[in-house]
Amino acid sequence: MADVVCFGDLLIDFVPTVSGQELAKVEAFKKAPGGAAANVAVGLMRLGVSSAFMGKVGEDAFGHFLADTLAQEGVDIRPLRFDARARTALAFVSLRADGERDFLFYRHPSADMLFTPEEVDRSALDAAGIFHFDSISLAAEQPRITALFAADHAKAASKLISYDVNLRLPLWSDAEAARAGIRAGLARAAIAKLSDDELDFLTGTRDPAAIRRELWHDGLRLLVLSLGAAGCIAFTGADELQVPSFKVQPVDTTGAGDGFVAGLLAGVAADPGVLERPAELRELCRFANAVGALTTTVRGAIPALPTRAEVAALLAGQ
Repeated sequence: MADVVCFGDLLIDFVPTVSGQELAKVEAFKKAPGGAAANVAVGLMRLGVSSAFMGKVGEDAFGHFLADTLAQEGVDIRPLRFDARARTALAFVSLRADGERDFLFYRHPSADMLFTPEEVDRSALDAAGIFHFDSISLAAEQPRITALFAADHAKAASKLISYDVNLRLPLWSDAEAARAGIRAGLARAAIAKLSDDELDFLTGTRDPAAIRRELWHDGLRLLVLSLGAAGCIAFTGADELQVPSFKVQPVDTTGAGDGFVAGLLAGVAADPGVLERPAELRELCRFANAVGALTTTVRGAIPALPTRAEVAALLAGQ
């Protein structure tokens, strides 16, 4: 079974073939497999760490394309479910000239919104060392119930819980519901990641001190504030480590945060004790920064995720 189970969305990203245009003016899109949790699962496999994906897609051509994509990458898809009642989720992504994105989602509902606790593969959770999920799964009632059920089951089985504050505000009913839902996921996490704009959304400030003041809890062992091209700041119970990133030419930032998470979890899966050793944790964050940076250099998310050899080459070059 897999070392890491990734729970969440698996969808088709339609990415513009030309950057710098508003979504309504885009003339052509490239179909790219994606979804935050699925990106992490593939990212782990490319870094040599076994992963499984837990979620739901439609019993349709896109759903089977996505399942085949994960399987071809070596991801264990036995926890993946199909549903004929709804279609696989789609997202149209608008790329600005700097590679940043806007999203338009088609989920009314999508199959992932119909995933129930009864469909959760508990044996996969019991066999893994880490359970990873993100806040996208918490935006609608049914997947939120299922995601938190899976997280609670994994936590009761003494698994490390990893959580990504992945804010997609259009998926939520309103901002207050998003804040409450995101915090419900964070409350279960031992390892968590959020960006500076997500910190601002949750606390009203981008001051890193707000992490300890407003977001830290006794169950957390590591919370990483990602700062894009500037790198990241890693918070543990005793330390605060600022780690710079790498200079690359960004094409598409889709999946960069997921690549970072994959890099981070790859190190933790190999040796959970790294969370207690600041010097080694700093090197792990540098590794994760390199994974995230490389992910921005290719269009799409899954197609852009680097191998361990590619990461090693970037680290050696800088």
